[in-house]
Amino acid sequence: MPISVNKQKIEELLLRGVENIYPRKEFLEKELLSGRRLTLYVGYDPTASTLHIGHAITILKLRQFQELGHDVIMLIGDFTAMIGDPTDKSAARQRLTHVEAFSNSELYQKQASSILKFDGENPARVLYNNDWLGEMKLTAVLELAANFTVQQLLERDMFEKRMQEEKPIYLHEFLYPLMQGYDSVAMNVDGEVGGNDQTFNMLAGRTLMKAMLGKEKFALSTKLLVDNTGKKMGKSEGNMIALSDTPEDMFGKVMRWTDGMIARGFELCTRVPLQEIKIIEESIAGGANPKDYKSRLAYEITKTFLGDEAAEKGREFFANVIQHKDKPEEIPEIKPSVYDIATVLVEGKLVPSKSEARRAIEQGGVKLNDEKVEVYTQEVKAGDIVQKGKRFFVKVA
Repeated sequence: MPISVNKQKIEELLLRGVENIYPRKEFLEKELLSGRRLTLYVGYDPTASTLHIGHAITILKLRQFQELGHDVIMLIGDFTAMIGDPTDKSAARQRLTHVEAFSNSELYQKQASSILKFDGENPARVLYNNDWLGEMKLTAVLELAANFTVQQLLERDMFEKRMQEEKPIYLHEFLYPLMQGYDSVAMNVDGEVGGNDQTFNMLAGRTLMKAMLGKEKFALSTKLLVDNTGKKMGKSEGNMIALSDTPEDMFGKVMRWTDGMIARGFELCTRVPLQEIKIIEESIAGGANPKDYKSRLAYEITKTFLGDEAAEKGREFFANVIQHKDKPEEIPEIKPSVYDIATVLVEGKLVPSKSEARRAIEQGGVKLNDEKVEVYTQEVKAGDIVQKGKRFFVKVA
Protein backbone atom coordinates (compact mmCIF):
# COMPACT_ATOMS: atom_id res chain seq x y z
CA MET A 1 0.00 0.00 0.00
CA PRO A 2 1.54 3.36 -0.99
CA ILE A 3 2.11 5.95 1.74
CA SER A 4 -0.32 8.85 1.65
CA VAL A 5 0.95 12.35 2.38
CA ASN A 6 -2.51 13.92 2.20
CA LYS A 7 -2.08 17.09 4.25
CA GLN A 8 -5.71 17.24 5.37
CA LYS A 9 -5.64 13.66 6.71
CA ILE A 10 -2.28 14.23 8.38
CA GLU A 11 -3.52 17.41 10.04
CA GLU A 12 -6.58 15.59 11.42
CA LEU A 13 -4.34 12.79 12.72
CA LEU A 14 -2.16 15.33 14.51
CA LEU A 15 -5.10 17.21 16.04
CA ARG A 16 -8.03 14.88 16.64
CA GLY A 17 -8.13 13.68 20.22
CA VAL A 18 -4.44 14.48 20.70
CA GLU A 19 -3.17 15.70 24.08
CA ASN A 20 0.59 15.83 23.38
CA ILE A 21 3.17 14.72 20.84
CA TYR A 22 6.80 14.07 21.83
CA PRO A 23 9.33 15.34 21.04
CA ARG A 24 6.97 17.84 19.32
CA LYS A 25 4.15 18.00 16.77
CA GLU A 26 6.46 19.33 14.05
CA PHE A 27 8.73 16.28 14.35
CA LEU A 28 5.91 13.82 13.66
CA GLU A 29 4.40 16.04 10.97
CA LYS A 30 7.72 16.07 9.10
CA GLU A 31 7.94 12.26 9.39
CA LEU A 32 4.41 11.82 8.03
CA LEU A 33 5.03 14.19 5.11
CA SER A 34 8.33 12.47 4.21
CA GLY A 35 6.56 9.55 2.56
CA ARG A 36 8.55 7.09 4.66
CA ARG A 37 6.62 4.12 6.03
CA LEU A 38 6.53 4.37 9.82
CA THR A 39 6.12 1.50 12.27
CA LEU A 40 4.16 2.26 15.42
CA TYR A 41 2.14 0.51 18.06
CA VAL A 42 -0.31 0.68 20.91
CA GLY A 43 0.03 -1.72 23.84
CA TYR A 44 -2.86 -3.28 25.76
CA ASP A 45 -2.33 -5.20 28.99
CA PRO A 46 -5.00 -7.94 29.11
CA THR A 47 -6.11 -7.33 32.70
CA ALA A 48 -9.73 -8.10 31.73
CA SER A 49 -11.40 -10.31 29.13
CA THR A 50 -12.68 -7.42 27.00
CA LEU A 51 -11.44 -4.19 25.52
CA HIS A 52 -13.35 -1.06 26.52
CA ILE A 53 -14.05 2.32 25.00
CA GLY A 54 -10.89 3.83 26.49
CA HIS A 55 -8.86 1.31 24.49
CA ALA A 56 -10.96 2.08 21.42
CA ILE A 57 -9.81 5.72 21.43
CA THR A 58 -6.23 4.68 20.74
CA ILE A 59 -7.33 1.97 18.28
CA LEU A 60 -9.14 4.68 16.29
CA LYS A 61 -5.92 6.72 16.27
CA LEU A 62 -4.00 3.66 15.10
CA ARG A 63 -6.53 3.30 12.27
CA GLN A 64 -5.69 6.83 11.07
CA PHE A 65 -2.04 5.80 10.69
CA GLN A 66 -3.06 2.58 8.96
CA GLU A 67 -5.21 4.45 6.44
CA LEU A 68 -2.16 6.55 5.52
CA GLY A 69 -0.29 3.31 4.76
CA HIS A 70 1.85 2.97 7.88
CA ASP A 71 2.72 -0.30 9.64
CA VAL A 72 0.64 -0.56 12.82
CA ILE A 73 1.02 -3.06 15.63
CA MET A 74 -1.49 -4.06 18.28
CA LEU A 75 0.75 -5.22 21.11
CA ILE A 76 -0.74 -7.54 23.73
CA GLY A 77 1.08 -7.03 27.04
CA ASP A 78 0.78 -10.59 28.24
CA PHE A 79 4.06 -10.18 30.15
CA THR A 80 3.55 -6.63 31.49
CA ALA A 81 0.06 -7.65 32.68
CA MET A 82 1.83 -10.03 35.07
CA ILE A 83 3.61 -7.03 36.64
CA GLY A 84 0.64 -4.67 36.69
CA ASP A 85 0.77 -1.06 35.51
CA PRO A 86 0.89 1.18 38.61
CA THR A 87 -0.42 4.20 36.68
CA ASP A 88 -3.12 6.07 38.65
CA LYS A 89 -3.26 3.29 41.25
CA SER A 90 -3.41 4.02 44.98
CA ALA A 91 -2.37 0.42 45.68
CA ALA A 92 -0.49 -2.28 43.80
CA ARG A 93 -2.49 -4.12 41.15
CA GLN A 94 -3.36 -7.75 41.71
CA ARG A 95 -0.79 -9.73 39.75
CA LEU A 96 -1.91 -12.14 37.05
CA THR A 97 -0.42 -15.41 35.91
CA HIS A 98 0.60 -15.67 32.28
CA VAL A 99 -2.22 -18.15 31.68
CA GLU A 100 -4.74 -15.61 33.05
CA ALA A 101 -3.30 -12.73 31.03
CA PHE A 102 -3.12 -14.68 27.77
CA SER A 103 -6.64 -16.02 28.26
CA ASN A 104 -7.98 -12.52 28.84
CA SER A 105 -6.66 -11.40 25.45
CA GLU A 106 -8.54 -14.05 23.50
CA LEU A 107 -11.14 -11.65 22.05
CA TYR A 108 -8.96 -8.54 21.69
CA GLN A 109 -8.14 -8.89 17.99
CA LYS A 110 -11.73 -9.73 17.08
CA GLN A 111 -13.01 -6.70 19.00
CA ALA A 112 -10.38 -4.40 17.51
CA SER A 113 -11.27 -5.62 14.00
CA SER A 114 -14.34 -3.38 14.07
CA ILE A 115 -11.82 -0.54 13.63
CA LEU A 116 -8.50 -1.97 12.40
CA LYS A 117 -7.96 -4.12 9.31
CA PHE A 118 -6.12 -7.35 10.09
CA ASP A 119 -6.20 -8.71 6.54
CA GLY A 120 -6.00 -7.47 2.99
CA GLU A 121 -3.67 -4.64 2.01
CA ASN A 122 -1.48 -3.28 4.84
CA PRO A 123 -2.92 -5.43 7.65
CA ALA A 124 -2.35 -4.57 11.30
CA ARG A 125 -0.09 -6.97 13.18
CA VAL A 126 -0.67 -8.54 16.60
CA LEU A 127 2.38 -9.20 18.78
CA TYR A 128 2.84 -10.39 22.38
CA ASN A 129 5.53 -8.92 24.62
CA ASN A 130 6.06 -12.15 26.55
CA ASP A 131 7.91 -13.31 23.42
CA TRP A 132 10.87 -11.08 24.35
CA LEU A 133 10.33 -10.05 27.97
CA GLY A 134 9.69 -13.62 29.07
CA GLU A 135 13.16 -14.61 27.87
CA MET A 136 15.01 -11.62 29.31
CA LYS A 137 18.00 -12.37 31.54
CA LEU A 138 18.88 -10.47 34.71
CA THR A 139 21.88 -8.89 32.99
CA ALA A 140 19.53 -7.33 30.42
CA VAL A 141 17.23 -6.05 33.19
CA LEU A 142 20.24 -4.42 34.87
CA GLU A 143 21.14 -2.75 31.58
CA LEU A 144 17.65 -1.27 31.32
CA ALA A 145 17.61 -0.18 34.96
CA ALA A 146 20.89 1.73 34.50
CA ASN A 147 19.02 4.25 32.32
CA PHE A 148 16.72 5.45 35.12
CA THR A 149 17.07 6.87 38.62
CA VAL A 150 14.97 6.10 41.66
CA GLN A 151 14.18 9.82 41.87
CA GLN A 152 12.68 9.74 38.36
CA LEU A 153 10.39 6.88 39.27
CA LEU A 154 9.36 8.35 42.62
CA GLU A 155 8.26 11.55 40.89
CA ARG A 156 5.23 9.73 39.48
CA ASP A 157 2.07 11.17 41.03
CA MET A 158 0.69 7.91 42.37
CA PHE A 159 3.99 6.99 44.04
CA GLU A 160 4.23 10.41 45.70
CA LYS A 161 0.67 10.04 46.94
CA ARG A 162 1.29 6.56 48.30
CA MET A 163 4.38 7.77 50.16
CA GLN A 164 2.38 10.61 51.71
CA GLU A 165 -0.31 8.14 52.75
CA GLU A 166 2.35 5.68 53.98
CA LYS A 167 1.16 3.01 51.58
CA PRO A 168 3.64 0.45 50.23
CA ILE A 169 5.35 0.78 46.86
CA TYR A 170 6.60 -2.59 45.64
CA LEU A 171 9.86 -3.02 43.76
CA HIS A 172 8.22 -4.87 40.87
CA GLU A 173 6.10 -1.75 40.19
CA PHE A 174 9.29 0.19 39.48
CA LEU A 175 10.11 -2.36 36.78
CA TYR A 176 6.89 -1.78 34.85
CA PRO A 177 7.94 1.33 32.86
CA LEU A 178 11.29 -0.33 32.09
CA MET A 179 9.58 -3.40 30.64
CA GLN A 180 7.00 -1.38 28.71
CA GLY A 181 9.75 0.92 27.48
CA TYR A 182 11.77 -2.04 26.21
CA ASP A 183 8.84 -3.06 24.00
CA SER A 184 9.76 -0.15 21.70
CA VAL A 185 13.35 -1.39 21.50
CA ALA A 186 12.38 -5.01 20.88
CA MET A 187 10.08 -4.05 18.00
CA ASN A 188 12.40 -1.25 16.78
CA VAL A 189 9.44 1.05 16.17
CA ASP A 190 9.32 4.66 15.04
CA GLY A 191 6.57 5.63 17.46
CA GLU A 192 3.93 4.77 20.02
CA VAL A 193 0.36 5.85 20.68
CA GLY A 194 -1.27 5.72 24.11
CA GLY A 195 -3.67 7.46 26.43
CA ASN A 196 -2.43 10.57 28.22
CA ASP A 197 -2.18 8.53 31.42
CA GLN A 198 0.49 6.41 29.71
CA THR A 199 2.84 9.35 29.04
CA PHE A 200 5.43 8.33 31.65
CA ASN A 201 5.64 4.79 30.28
CA MET A 202 5.84 5.98 26.67
CA LEU A 203 8.61 8.44 27.53
CA ALA A 204 10.50 5.59 29.23
CA GLY A 205 10.45 3.94 25.80
CA ARG A 206 11.87 7.12 24.25
CA THR A 207 14.70 7.06 26.79
CA LEU A 208 15.59 3.44 26.00
CA MET A 209 15.33 3.91 22.23
CA LYS A 210 17.86 6.75 22.39
CA ALA A 211 20.19 4.90 24.76
CA MET A 212 20.09 1.48 23.11
CA LEU A 213 19.38 2.17 19.44
CA GLY A 214 20.34 5.83 19.05
CA LYS A 215 16.88 6.46 17.61
CA GLU A 216 14.33 9.23 18.16
CA LYS A 217 10.93 7.70 18.83
CA PHE A 218 7.75 9.78 18.74
CA ALA A 219 5.07 9.34 21.39
CA LEU A 220 1.53 10.54 20.74
CA SER A 221 -0.75 10.75 23.78
CA THR A 222 -4.50 10.96 23.32
CA LYS A 223 -7.00 12.82 25.45
CA LEU A 224 -8.87 10.76 28.02
CA LEU A 225 -12.62 10.30 28.04
CA VAL A 226 -13.54 11.67 31.46
CA ASP A 227 -16.80 12.27 33.29
CA ASN A 228 -17.84 15.56 34.87
CA THR A 229 -15.71 14.82 37.95
CA GLY A 230 -12.57 14.34 35.85
CA LYS A 231 -12.46 10.56 36.31
CA LYS A 232 -11.60 8.59 33.21
CA MET A 233 -14.06 6.09 31.81
CA GLY A 234 -12.85 2.55 32.42
CA LYS A 235 -13.32 -0.65 34.34
CA SER A 236 -11.41 0.66 37.35
CA GLU A 237 -13.90 3.50 37.75
CA GLY A 238 -17.00 1.32 37.36
CA ASN A 239 -18.34 3.25 34.34
CA MET A 240 -16.85 1.15 31.57
CA ILE A 241 -18.41 0.72 28.14
CA ALA A 242 -17.03 -2.64 27.05
CA LEU A 243 -16.71 -3.59 23.40
CA SER A 244 -18.46 -6.80 24.45
CA ASP A 245 -21.57 -4.88 25.57
CA THR A 246 -24.89 -5.54 23.90
CA PRO A 247 -26.21 -2.81 21.59
CA GLU A 248 -28.85 -1.98 24.19
CA ASP A 249 -26.29 -1.58 26.96
CA MET A 250 -23.81 0.40 24.86
CA PHE A 251 -26.45 2.82 23.59
CA GLY A 252 -27.99 3.22 27.05
CA LYS A 253 -24.67 3.83 28.79
CA VAL A 254 -23.80 6.66 26.40
CA MET A 255 -27.24 8.19 27.01
CA ARG A 256 -26.34 8.36 30.72
CA TRP A 257 -23.24 10.46 30.04
CA THR A 258 -23.34 14.07 31.17
CA ASP A 259 -24.03 16.76 28.58
CA GLY A 260 -20.48 18.04 29.02
CA MET A 261 -19.13 14.79 27.57
CA ILE A 262 -20.96 15.03 24.24
CA ALA A 263 -18.40 16.98 22.17
CA ARG A 264 -15.42 15.03 23.52
CA GLY A 265 -17.30 11.76 22.97
CA PHE A 266 -17.79 12.64 19.30
CA GLU A 267 -14.13 13.62 18.96
CA LEU A 268 -12.61 10.59 20.67
CA CYS A 269 -15.04 7.76 20.00
CA THR A 270 -16.48 8.34 16.52
CA ARG A 271 -15.37 9.17 12.99
CA VAL A 272 -17.74 12.13 12.65
CA PRO A 273 -15.76 14.96 10.94
CA LEU A 274 -14.22 17.57 13.23
CA GLN A 275 -15.99 20.39 11.39
CA GLU A 276 -19.35 18.78 12.17
CA ILE A 277 -18.39 18.27 15.81
CA LYS A 278 -17.56 21.98 16.08
CA ILE A 279 -21.04 22.84 14.76
CA ILE A 280 -22.59 20.47 17.33
CA GLU A 281 -20.59 22.08 20.14
CA GLU A 282 -21.58 25.59 19.05
CA SER A 283 -25.22 24.54 18.71
CA ILE A 284 -25.34 23.18 22.27
CA ALA A 285 -23.63 26.32 23.57
CA GLY A 286 -26.28 28.35 21.73
CA GLY A 287 -29.12 26.66 23.60
CA ALA A 288 -29.96 23.59 21.49
CA ASN A 289 -31.29 20.56 23.35
CA PRO A 290 -28.21 18.38 24.08
CA LYS A 291 -30.41 15.28 24.34
CA ASP A 292 -30.78 15.08 20.56
CA TYR A 293 -27.02 15.22 20.06
CA LYS A 294 -26.45 12.67 22.80
CA SER A 295 -28.77 10.27 20.99
CA ARG A 296 -26.75 10.82 17.81
CA LEU A 297 -23.54 10.20 19.79
CA ALA A 298 -24.92 6.95 21.24
CA TYR A 299 -25.88 5.82 17.74
CA GLU A 300 -22.47 6.68 16.25
CA ILE A 301 -20.54 4.93 19.02
CA THR A 302 -22.67 1.80 18.83
CA LYS A 303 -22.34 1.80 15.03
CA THR A 304 -18.57 2.26 15.18
CA PHE A 305 -17.95 -0.70 17.46
CA LEU A 306 -20.92 -3.04 16.85
CA GLY A 307 -22.21 -2.12 13.38
CA ASP A 308 -25.19 -0.38 11.75
CA GLU A 309 -27.76 -3.03 12.65
CA ALA A 310 -26.67 -2.99 16.29
CA ALA A 311 -26.92 0.81 16.41
CA GLU A 312 -30.52 0.66 15.12
CA LYS A 313 -31.33 -2.03 17.66
CA GLY A 314 -29.85 0.00 20.52
CA ARG A 315 -31.71 3.15 19.49
CA GLU A 316 -35.02 1.32 19.13
CA PHE A 317 -34.64 -0.37 22.50
CA PHE A 318 -33.82 2.90 24.23
CA ALA A 319 -36.76 4.70 22.64
CA ASN A 320 -39.31 1.97 23.36
CA VAL A 321 -38.16 0.49 26.65
CA ILE A 322 -36.34 3.31 28.42
CA GLN A 323 -38.02 6.49 27.22
CA HIS A 324 -41.55 5.13 26.80
CA LYS A 325 -41.20 2.39 29.41
CA ASP A 326 -42.53 -0.31 27.09
CA LYS A 327 -41.49 -3.89 27.59
CA PRO A 328 -39.22 -5.33 24.90
CA GLU A 329 -40.90 -7.52 22.28
CA GLU A 330 -38.65 -10.47 23.13
CA ILE A 331 -38.26 -11.23 26.84
CA PRO A 332 -36.01 -14.15 27.82
CA GLU A 333 -37.89 -16.94 29.55
CA ILE A 334 -36.62 -19.21 32.35
CA LYS A 335 -37.95 -22.08 34.40
CA PRO A 336 -36.53 -21.39 37.88
CA SER A 337 -35.48 -24.13 40.28
CA VAL A 338 -37.53 -22.39 43.00
CA TYR A 339 -40.49 -20.11 42.31
CA ASP A 340 -39.45 -17.06 44.32
CA ILE A 341 -38.32 -13.63 43.22
CA ALA A 342 -34.70 -13.97 44.39
CA THR A 343 -34.17 -17.23 42.49
CA VAL A 344 -35.65 -15.76 39.32
CA LEU A 345 -33.38 -12.72 39.57
CA VAL A 346 -30.27 -14.90 39.96
CA GLU A 347 -31.13 -17.68 37.51
CA GLY A 348 -32.42 -15.11 35.01
CA LYS A 349 -28.99 -13.46 35.26
CA LEU A 350 -30.44 -10.12 36.31
CA VAL A 351 -28.19 -10.16 39.41
CA PRO A 352 -25.07 -12.21 40.19
CA SER A 353 -26.12 -13.48 43.64
CA LYS A 354 -28.92 -13.77 46.21
CA SER A 355 -27.34 -10.99 48.26
CA GLU A 356 -27.44 -8.69 45.23
CA ALA A 357 -31.08 -9.71 44.70
CA ARG A 358 -31.90 -8.69 48.26
CA ARG A 359 -30.09 -5.38 47.82
CA ALA A 360 -31.94 -4.61 44.57
CA ILE A 361 -35.29 -5.33 46.22
CA GLU A 362 -34.47 -3.24 49.28
CA GLN A 363 -33.52 -0.34 47.01
CA GLY A 364 -36.85 -0.57 45.18
CA GLY A 365 -35.32 -1.64 41.90
CA VAL A 366 -37.35 -4.83 41.27
CA LYS A 367 -40.88 -5.13 39.87
CA LEU A 368 -43.20 -8.09 39.44
CA ASN A 369 -45.81 -7.52 36.73
CA ASP A 370 -45.17 -3.74 36.96
CA GLU A 371 -45.63 -3.68 40.76
CA LYS A 372 -42.69 -2.89 43.02
CA VAL A 373 -41.50 -5.90 44.99
CA GLU A 374 -41.24 -5.26 48.74
CA VAL A 375 -40.52 -8.75 50.07
CA TYR A 376 -37.37 -10.76 49.39
CA THR A 377 -39.32 -14.04 49.62
CA GLN A 378 -42.02 -12.94 47.15
CA GLU A 379 -43.45 -15.95 45.32
CA VAL A 380 -43.78 -16.00 41.51
CA LYS A 381 -45.75 -18.14 39.09
CA ALA A 382 -45.60 -19.12 35.45
CA GLY A 383 -46.36 -16.18 33.18
CA ASP A 384 -45.05 -13.53 35.60
CA ILE A 385 -42.67 -10.89 34.28
CA VAL A 386 -39.84 -9.81 36.56
CA GLN A 387 -38.09 -6.51 35.91
CA LYS A 388 -34.85 -5.14 37.41
CA GLY A 389 -34.16 -1.48 36.89
CA LYS A 390 -35.43 0.06 33.68
CA ARG A 391 -33.99 -2.30 31.12
CA PHE A 392 -33.77 -5.88 32.34
CA PHE A 393 -36.68 -8.34 32.07
CA VAL A 394 -37.26 -12.07 32.41
CA LYS A 395 -40.42 -14.12 32.07
CA VAL A 396 -41.21 -17.05 34.39
CA ALA A 397 -42.02 -20.30 32.57
